[in-house]
Amino acid sequence: MKVLILGGGGREHAIAWRLAQSPSVTAVYATPGNPGIARVANCIAAPGNPEGWLRAAESVEADLTVVGPEAPLVAGVVDAFRAAGRAIVGPTSQAARLEGSKIFSKEFMVRAGIPTGGFVRAESEAEALAALDRFGCPVVLKADGLAAGKGVIIANTRAEAEAAIHGLLSGELVGKAGARLVVEEFLTGEEVSFIVLSDGRHVLPLAPTQDHKAVHDGDTGPNTGGMGAYCDSRILTAAERADVLDRIIAPTIERMSAEGSPFTGFLYAGLMMTDRGPQVLEYNVRLGDPETQALMHCVDSDFAEALMAAAHGDLAGAKLAWRADPSVCVVLASAGYPAAPRTGDAISGLDEAEALGATVFHAGTRAGAGVIETSGGRVLGVTASGSGLAGAIENAYRAVDKIHFDGMHYRRDIGHKGLKRWG
Repeated sequence: MKVLILGGGGREHAIAWRLAQSPSVTAVYATPGNPGIARVANCIAAPGNPEGWLRAAESVEADLTVVGPEAPLVAGVVDAFRAAGRAIVGPTSQAARLEGSKIFSKEFMVRAGIPTGGFVRAESEAEALAALDRFGCPVVLKADGLAAGKGVIIANTRAEAEAAIHGLLSGELVGKAGARLVVEEFLTGEEVSFIVLSDGRHVLPLAPTQDHKAVHDGDTGPNTGGMGAYCDSRILTAAERADVLDRIIAPTIERMSAEGSPFTGFLYAGLMMTDRGPQVLEYNVRLGDPETQALMHCVDSDFAEALMAAAHGDLAGAKLAWRADPSVCVVLASAGYPAAPRTGDAISGLDEAEALGATVFHAGTRAGAGVIETSGGRVLGVTASGSGLAGAIENAYRAVDKIHFDGMHYRRDIGHKGLKRWG
């Protein structure tokens, strides 16, 4: 089959890399792609709207289209493809509200009986400030709309919370996405990313992963889109996985169908494993980034076949094989990230890093004058597997040491929570 991937980040590079190795795939295309994706796929230009993406799929005669980022899903790309009779992996615009609107998402969880933290929706500073009295600090503040990973703020003090509320509602921080807020109870525990592929009725669970949102070691500093992730089957026990599927995933799929918006594609449940069981922090309606980089390193079967089965509503009985070795992805970020990323810095050492066995996924790069240079906040996802989690961590950071660009920074503790749990 011919597969088209929508997107140009690290997640899309990882998907393209994996699909390029699928026996059932004859050609991989991506729009817009990036210099890393161009090494494993054909990058093509297309207008950034559902009609433009549809024309791109038609132009390459794609048998299947896979949507990477959330924005095209919210914009209705799946609706356009289905109206034209083209196979695509992802939810409709109505179903994509699970990520497109934090208020819709939290209110849906209440209707579906999904375990989640307490919350208040707020459309004014007065409403938001009143909610602070209920939850105290620390408290979580979420912009209702899509904010490219910048719409969630954890405020540790009242002063921080008041400043964040003003910044979000005024539009100073994330523009129109912050016109409405969710003020949410702060939950404690370990975060886990649990992702399933759905055809609207059946689900195929992926291996559990753990993301690292804060910019600095020890989960300090502002939240980012993700500074690294690891994939290890031990993150959840078999009993915990069954519990998540039974209490969270199944009710979500069933309720979405009952409300007239069957969910197809990747459903991501961001979980906090608390002393009262798993609680949903958020839904995403696509694969996580950088979780995908770690996941694709662990897939040990034809990923394209599962995607095609989901697109055609035929996931019953589908399976994915997983490598036993864990994998680790370390994100290399640009100077100034996350507040004000600098671009245009030359990158060196990419080939040297991959010569050690790692895979370097491009997230924010572009082709400069004879050199690859930075073009975004999260620049590269250096990903490696190893014998045991400690081995994967060592292999990833050994490859990181080969790469350089001015202002490069990264966390040095990706996967360390797993080491503390299992040794």
